[in-house]
Amino acid sequence: MKAWRKIFALVITLVTVIFVMANLLLHYLDSPENGRPHRVEINRLALQIEQGGLENVDLTQCEFVYNIAEFGEDFYDPEDDYSIREINGELYRFDYRTKNNSLNGSIVAAVNIILAAMTAAVFGILFFVRGKILRPFERLTNVPYELSKGNLTSPVKENKSRFFGKFLWGIDLLRENLEQQRQRELELQKEKKTLLLSLSHDIKTPLSAIKLYSKALSKNLYPDAEKQRDIAESINEKADEIEGYVSRIITASREDFLSLDVENGEFYFSDLVQNIAAYYVEKLELVKTEFIIGEYKNCLLFGDLNRAAEVLQNVIENAIKYGDGKRIELLFPENDEGVLVTVRNGGCTLEKSDLPHIFKSFWRGANSENIRGSGLGLYICRQLMHKMNGEIFAEIEGEFITVTTVFGRA
Repeated sequence: MKAWRKIFALVITLVTVIFVMANLLLHYLDSPENGRPHRVEINRLALQIEQGGLENVDLTQCEFVYNIAEFGEDFYDPEDDYSIREINGELYRFDYRTKNNSLNGSIVAAVNIILAAMTAAVFGILFFVRGKILRPFERLTNVPYELSKGNLTSPVKENKSRFFGKFLWGIDLLRENLEQQRQRELELQKEKKTLLLSLSHDIKTPLSAIKLYSKALSKNLYPDAEKQRDIAESINEKADEIEGYVSRIITASREDFLSLDVENGEFYFSDLVQNIAAYYVEKLELVKTEFIIGEYKNCLLFGDLNRAAEVLQNVIENAIKYGDGKRIELLFPENDEGVLVTVRNGGCTLEKSDLPHIFKSFWRGANSENIRGSGLGLYICRQLMHKMNGEIFAEIEGEFITVTTVFGRA
């Protein structure tokens, strides 16, 4: 708000200067030293009297001078303005009207009224900007800092402003979503720890039996071959039991750590394409990558618009990260069973033998060396597509890789 106060002070200063300068200019234009039109007529009439006498003067052509009187009684007592001139040794009085007096007063008043109205409008705009734009943002000053610290409990006050009410509501909704995600993560971590502790405890029983059987065999406590075979089978059963526990731990660690909520419904295909185009057309133009969007027919799709956009964003980000940076194509092949969206780019260095693994969690190919990533992008894409009753697959043709998502029609 300090910047606004400085601007407000500057506007007051400018308005004051404009008021003063305008009134000084009007005063200058109205000053006697600036010249008056009636003097021109008096000079012309004086010249006519000097050359031909008073009887040759025609006042009907004059706009300001309406009477000429020779020196005599009441010579100096007219009601209107007058000017006295000596012509050929005689005194003449020129009576004239000054139309400018009342006119200048109205002009001065009109100019000051206009300036006052403009000043009121400027101040009104400044206060409107302060109340409807600056104050809502001022309330958000500490929100990013608090969110970065993980303080998600303080709500953002709503504002009924038609300009920023929805924006503030969106910030508060974001805060609530982050808080819910953190709660889900905490609950998930708690469940994981409980599961791991339970499985660890369950593993101890077969592990103890294996150790006991192994020790008995090492000390040759079972000389009978049949008994030794029974002990070996028991060890194998306990090992299988431990392997089952380990598989459950791996599954819990690899696949249950993500909360991929999908709100399936109906959305227009054009909304999805426009969402992607609005983000990537400008972004790819800045990095000098050609972005080609093919022709498509609009239709209703089944799924979650936001999650569908997330899938395509992940695929395009991979194309940017691992491609040659020359061209990325967003194409829409025709298909009777569903709606296909294909992302194609050149510069593919992935081996065809690695293709079946790219949708696995935490898997990264040999081409990902020195490129940051977690190996989860395409895994998340496949999980989301399955939850939307869709599919995703990839193909390699020479130096080109094509990743295709399949959406179902509503």
